[in-house]
Amino acid sequence: MNSHASLICILVALLAAFAAQGAATRFEPQPLEGQTFIHDPSTIVKDGGGFYVFGTKPGISVRSSADLIHWTNEPPAFSRPPAWTKNVAPGFDGYFWAPDIIRLNGKFLLYYSVSAWGKQTSAIGLATTTTLDAATTNHVWTDRGEVIRSTNNSAFNTIDPSVFLDADGKLWLAFGSYWQGIFLTELNPQTGLRISTNSPLYPLAWNHSIEAACLTRHDDFYYLFVNWGQCCKGTNSTYEVRVGRAEKITGPYLDRDGKKLAEGGGSPFLQSSRRFIGPGHVGIVDDGTTNGPTRFSYHYYDADTQGKSRLAVGTIDWSDGWPVPAK
Repeated sequence: MNSHASLICILVALLAAFAAQGAATRFEPQPLEGQTFIHDPSTIVKDGGGFYVFGTKPGISVRSSADLIHWTNEPPAFSRPPAWTKNVAPGFDGYFWAPDIIRLNGKFLLYYSVSAWGKQTSAIGLATTTTLDAATTNHVWTDRGEVIRSTNNSAFNTIDPSVFLDADGKLWLAFGSYWQGIFLTELNPQTGLRISTNSPLYPLAWNHSIEAACLTRHDDFYYLFVNWGQCCKGTNSTYEVRVGRAEKITGPYLDRDGKKLAEGGGSPFLQSSRRFIGPGHVGIVDDGTTNGPTRFSYHYYDADTQGKSRLAVGTIDWSDGWPVPAK
C-alpha cells in the first residue's frame, strides 16, 4: 500500500471514530411523549408501585409516575422553608435547588440546596420521611437540619448534592458548583448527616464551570458524572455531561485519556442535539432491582417548548467499560 492510500485509510478511521463518539454523546431520549417539565431532577426512586422524582422549585417540586413516562404533580416537600435556612444564604427566597434522594434503613433521605444565584454562602439540608405516597397518613417530611455549609472563605460551594451508598455500607455525599469544583464527604448512615463536623473533604473534579455531580458504581469502578457549561438559559444553555472513573470512591477520577478530573479532565457523555439542548443533572434510576439495564435521568431544554426544562430517561450501555447512552 502506498503512502497516499495509507493516509486515506487513516483519515477514514479517524472520521469513523469521531462519528461514533458523536452518536454516543448526542443521544435522544425515547419515548418523548408524556415526559414532565422539571429542573435539576433528583435520582428517581421507587416506593410501592410508583416512581418519584424531585426538582428545583419553591418547597421542592415532587412528581410521581407509574411508568417513568407519564408524571403527576405531587404536593411540595415543604410548605414553608425550615427556620434554620433564613440565616444561611443572603438572598435565599425559599427556592430550593437540585435535591437528591436515597432510601436507607426504611426511610427516604432528601438532600437539598439552600443558596442564591451566584453566591457561595450556601448549605445542604436534609429531610426524611418513611413514605413518598402523599395519600398516606404517615407521609410527613421531617427536617433534619444542615448537613454542610460553605462561606465566602470556603474552597467549595455547598449545592447540588449527590448521595451514594457504597457496598460496604458507607454513605457519601458529593457536591459543588464552580469555585474549586466537586468535593466528597462521608455521611453517617444512621443519621444521614456528616459523619463529623471536621471529617475529610476530598476534591474530585474541577472545571471553570462545573456542577451537578452524580456518583455511581459499576463492576470494579466508581463513576462520576459532572456538568460543564451554563444552565438555566433555555435554548442558549451550554450544559453538557462529562464523566470519569476511579478505583476508589475518593479518587482520583480519570477520563478515557487518563487525565484527572481534578485537573480539568472529563470524557463526553451527553451533549446538545437538535431539540435536546443543554442536557444535565444526571441521576441513576433506583427501581429497587439489582439486575437489568442501568437507566439514567436528566433534564434538557426543549427547543420545541420554547426552551422549557424537561425530564428524560435513557439507558446506559456499559459494553466497553465506560458509560455510553444506549440508542
